[in-house]
Amino acid sequence: MYNSIDEFIRDWNQESEATLKIFNSMTDESLNRSFQNYRRTIGCLAWHITGAVGEMMRTAGTPVEAPEESNPQPDTAAKIINEYKKASDNLIGKIEREWSDSVLKEKVNMYGEMWEKGDVLKVLIIHQIHHRAQITVLMRLAGLKVPGIYGPSYEEWKQLGMEPAK
Repeated sequence: MYNSIDEFIRDWNQESEATLKIFNSMTDESLNRSFQNYRRTIGCLAWHITGAVGEMMRTAGTPVEAPEESNPQPDTAAKIINEYKKASDNLIGKIEREWSDSVLKEKVNMYGEMWEKGDVLKVLIIHQIHHRAQITVLMRLAGLKVPGIYGPSYEEWKQLGMEPAK
């Protein structure tokens, strides 16, 4: 849970950058590629991450300008990236303007449970990380280079002339 808006904004900015790093490695061709019986594609997951910013905040009683996940998925990675950036910027602006540290202890009904608003922000970040990890697996299956997020990726270790971890 977050106890301060500044903590959340610091973490959100870091994780948003990481998400954009992954999104920038997607290709238009990879967005709708399916893999065996897995129902979600790279594009579907990226669009879900983007739409969840608005959906979760709306559920928490603080609407944020973001695309509805039910809207058709854009046909290019650039369009998804643009929508994600706008949603992320709108989220930060709304939180800075309308929330304070004391608000983070307030409870809201989230999916039939009572969550503190600080937990809503934590879950928003964790949700993004979870689906971003799924995207990286699908990117590997699609033959795309996966960028390192919390350290070098396999390819980046190789570029550094080091032996990647096994």
